[in-house]
Order: sequence, then structure tokens, then C-alpha cells
Amino acid sequence: MNHVNNKSCFRKRNKSLGVPELIAIALGGMVGGGIFTVLGISVSLIGVYTPLAIAIGGLIAALAAYSYIKLGVYYKDEGATYSFYKKTFPQSPFAASLIGWWVIFGYISTLALYAYTFASYAISDFSFADNEWIRKLVAISIILVFTLINVWSVKGMGKIEDLMVYTKLVILVVISFVLINNSNTTLPKLLANNGDTSFHQILIVAALTFVAYEGFQLVINAVNEMEKPERNIPRAIYSAVFLAVLIYVVIALGAILTIPFADIIRDKEYALAAGAGNILGNWGTDLVIIGALLATSSAISGTVFGASRQMAVIAGDGYMPDVLSHRHRFIPVNAILAMSSFAIMLILAGNLQVILEFGSVTFLLVSLLMAYANFKIQQRTNSSAIITLLAIIGLLTGTILILYYEYEHQPEQLIFITTIYTLLTVSAWLYAKYFNLKPLPQ
Repeated sequence: MNHVNNKSCFRKRNKSLGVPELIAIALGGMVGGGIFTVLGISVSLIGVYTPLAIAIGGLIAALAAYSYIKLGVYYKDEGATYSFYKKTFPQSPFAASLIGWWVIFGYISTLALYAYTFASYAISDFSFADNEWIRKLVAISIILVFTLINVWSVKGMGKIEDLMVYTKLVILVVISFVLINNSNTTLPKLLANNGDTSFHQILIVAALTFVAYEGFQLVINAVNEMEKPERNIPRAIYSAVFLAVLIYVVIALGAILTIPFADIIRDKEYALAAGAGNILGNWGTDLVIIGALLATSSAISGTVFGASRQMAVIAGDGYMPDVLSHRHRFIPVNAILAMSSFAIMLILAGNLQVILEFGSVTFLLVSLLMAYANFKIQQRTNSSAIITLLAIIGLLTGTILILYYEYEHQPEQLIFITTIYTLLTVSAWLYAKYFNLKPLPQ
């Protein structure tokens, strides 16, 4: 989520990022709190088919990544999503404004999601683990901590982020190995006892898990720091998506083979920690909790850092309040405070599932717009019309399935999500039509 837009800073640096470093950047963004967030909800809906749904979600993410890669190689702009749409539709201020508002609030939703997951695991070993308001207070507190870190020092944030990213990846590998080696059932037995699950339900869960793959576009933000972007961008993104799918599927498979479904569903906000404790004892619980806290912390830190800078750029272009573009010592303090404030409001207003669904819908829609932009200039980006259309179909289907699920099962959450999108779209339209007094940026 590190949409850094300080071009003069990048020009002064050496182009030192190779494919391994770029893969690490993408994995740092994708492997945040995703698996810890979606596991309990997925098992409660489709049981043993959870790994399959996660894999299908990864396929949708790979299709979405295709257009990001093609646009990234063509434009070579560190602004990624916002800049791509702005440049593809240069005569439409509303298009630039809309993608800006949707992208930023998509990041705000993931910030809230990671903070909520952090809180769920942080208190999972205490008697008040199921207290919703304590969970919300802890979530708000961790956002405030990383807000202060980001306002205080970019260098300090970077060192903390590096440590968390690499440590969490090691712990996730260990968790996967431990779970698989302590399985107490088999897939055939689970399939026999799973009951009726339709492919339609699996696709709904696949769409719900899409937010867990958000983050691969971070590679494009580093375009000014890499050699041969036309070669390294696709290699890094496709490799990172594959590795993220592998990590998620193996952890999910280990969880369903080791932890009883009833435990996963009962403790879905912190399912891995509770289940590991029952099977492996205190050390298993502690390992999972540490992994979850590191994963979510690094994702919170990266989101606050990167998306706040993207917000400052959009505001500087005139599509958000100008006060958000102001920087102090190159740090967009006002944008950081605004992002954190909106994430806190979302935490107070919603729960884990509605935040997850809002985030997934947002990034499905944003990725759909990216696929449409790529389709519009497919000859210039040298893209396959078939693959781009498959991406559009997959992303549109995922969006419709989530909204249909909400309509059928949780209409009040659909109203909540629809209300937020209505407010975002109206705000984007107002800024494009009335408030933006600057020339349309090219």
C-alpha cells in the first residue's frame, strides 16, 4: 500500500531493487492480516472448501494483476491505480476523482480490518476476548501507535516495517509446517461430513477473500527504483501472488485438518490462536498470536505510510480537500491523521465481517476499473483482449456475488456498504465538478 509519490526523492536514489526485493515488497503488502481475518468466516460458510475458495480468490487476483502489470509497464508511473486511471481518461475529471476516493477509502477499510484483527488476537488469551468494545479500543490504540510512528519518523517506520515483514514470513512458514504435521483427520473424512456446499457458495467466499490479496500493486510504486520494469514488474507480481496463494492455502489446509470446525467458527475472530492452543498447547497459541500481531502490525504501518501519501497527491491534484496535501518535513501529517480518523470511525461503526466485505468490494471494484482501463487501451499496452475480458468478468462476478450475499443474508450490512459508496461517489463528483479549481493533471 506504499503509494509514495515523491519523485524528486526517487530520482536521487539508485535503481537498486531487483526481483527478490520487489517480491518481498508485494508479499509484505499482501501477507498482512488476510489469512488470520478470512479463515474463521470462510470455514463458517463453506467448511472444508475454504482452501479451494482461497485458491480461486488468488486466481481472480492474478487476473486483476494482469491489467495492473500491463498498465504499470506502459505508464511507468509510481502513482499506480490513481495515476493509471487519470492518464487513461485524461478528459474526465470525474474518473480521476472517483478512482481516487474509492482507492483511498479501500485502504482505509483495510487499515480498519488489520487493526480489528490485531485486536482480536491481542486479547484472545484473556477472559474478555469476546468483549466487542475492548476489541474496538485495542484496535483504535494500535492505529494511534502507528499514526504517531509515521508522523514522527519515516526512517524509524522503515526499520520497524522491515523487521516485521521478514519476521512474520518466517513465523507463517513455521505455523504452516506445525499445523500440517499435527493434523488429526483427512480431507476425505472432512468432505464426507461437510454437508451440501454449492459452487456458488464457494465463489462467494472466494470473492470475500479477495481483500487478502490486495497489495501486489506496491511493486509498481517502486518503478523508479528498479531496473528494467518491463521485465521485473511482471516477474515480481506474478511470483508474489503465487507465493501468497501457496501460503494462504497451506495455512488454511493445516487449520481445517488440525482444528475442529466448531472451534474455528466459535472463535472466528481469532480462530488460529484458539485452535492452535487446543491442539499444541500454550506455545502454539503464542506462536500464532505473535505471527498475527506482526502480520497485522506491518500491514497497518505500510497502509498508513503509503496510502497517506497517495491521499496527499490526490488532494494536491484538487480532488480532495487541499489541507490534506500539506506536508511537514516531507511527511503528509494531515493525510495520515485523516486516514487514521476515518479508520477509527469505521471500526466504531462496523464489525469484522462488514469491514472485510467493504474492503473486498472496494478492491474488486477498483481492480475492475483497472481492467476496464487496460481494455480501453489494450493495443497500446499490448494486452490480450481475452485475458482482460476474463478479468473483467471475474471481478464483476465477484462484486455481484458479495452484494447478492449481503442482500440475501445481511441486508443491513448492504445498506451500510451502499451508503458509504454513495457518499464517496457524491464526494468525488462534487470535487470533480465544483471544488476542483486546478487544471486537470496529465
